[in-house]
Parts: sequence; C-alpha cells; structure tokens
Amino acid sequence: MHVLIATTGALSPGPVARFAQRLAGDDKVTVTTVVGIPRSFLEVLRSEEWHPLATEDESATRSAQEETLVGRYVEERGRKLTDPIIAALRAEGIEATPVYLEGEDPAAVISRAAEDLDVDVVILGATRKIFDDWESVSARVMIESQWPVLVVPAPSGEATPDPIDWQESK
Repeated sequence: MHVLIATTGALSPGPVARFAQRLAGDDKVTVTTVVGIPRSFLEVLRSEEWHPLATEDESATRSAQEETLVGRYVEERGRKLTDPIIAALRAEGIEATPVYLEGEDPAAVISRAAEDLDVDVVILGATRKIFDDWESVSARVMIESQWPVLVVPAPSGEATPDPIDWQESK
C-alpha cells in the first residue's frame, strides 16, 4: 500500500505517524506539502534580473536562475512543514519520501500528486476555511479525489492551525 500524507502544517505528527504505520506497515509512505510562491518574492526576482537589452541566452540564464531560487524556496518551506511528520514516522520505524510541490491551489495539487504517485490512500489534517469563499483543502480533496481520504483531526484541546502559507501568498 502506498500512503500519501499531505500537510499544510495542520497535522499533528504523532497521530498521523500511528495511522500511517497501521495503514502502510512496511510499504511506501510519501509526505508532501504544497508551497505557494508569494507574488512579492517573484516580483523581487524579476525586477532585479530584467534588462531591456538582454539577449536570449541571458534571458534563458535568468530564467534558469529564477527556477533555481524558486526551487530552493519551495524545498526550504516544504522541509519546515514536513520535517515534524517525517521525524514522527521515523520514530515509528517508517522511512518516508518527502515531495515538495509548488502551486496556488493546494487541493488540486494534492489530488494531482495522488494520481501521479498512484497512491492507495491520502492522509490529510482537518483544515478549516480561512476565507468565507474558500473551502478547506481537506474537504476539496475528499470531494475531488478518486482515492480514499483519511482526515485526521487535531487532538482534543489543540487548535487546528491556519495554513499560513496560503495567507502569505495572496
């Protein structure tokens, strides 16, 4: 069985690791998060690199440099969100593969990742709406995905954190 654990920082590592251990046993576990790139970050990158007389080669080099910086940003933010879960999985004897994804719509990106990775089940944290017109990521993945989804609530007395990355990127 291949288990995909997707987090926006709202998952409690201990309970998730125990669920994953029961589901996956010795099989494959992937931990992912979706990182939105703040527009201000991209604007700074582009303003420092644009030049009206740049050649195609210079433009391609700048584009490659931008991709490298964006990739580094996604990995750093991704590690920050997934490392606690990966550590809890290791404590349960599970080696997990981290996958850091970039995107503006976390539910769509998680659903696509589940398909691309050919997983058997997706584990998500119970997230709440952060805007009146924006459904929770967990609810959308349950509705839109064709895979079984296990939603892990926050332990009693523990508030479910808002997915801060998405507030910052808007």
